[in-house]
Amino acid sequence: MHEFSLLANLLRKIEDTAQRENASRVVSVSVKIGALAHISGSHFREHFEHAVRGTRCEGAELIIEEDSDPNAPDAQSILLIRIEVEDED
Repeated sequence: MHEFSLLANLLRKIEDTAQRENASRVVSVSVKIGALAHISGSHFREHFEHAVRGTRCEGAELIIEEDSDPNAPDAQSILLIRIEVEDED
């Protein structure tokens, strides 16, 4: 369940950013998955694609960096590294 709360928090940040930027859609999302986040990149991708259906994130390119260092300060986290949006016009 830990990974689901991390994903929900991440999606909230993405949507907040897109709304703040008056974006019509999210083009790409880059994340970093910590070594102790308890989710693999492929598993995260599946959950992400399911979670964004019907949102402005649907169809966004998902770039995943997996960190293998269990001693990193953010080893238990899924970090939002970058978001690219398309402005409403």
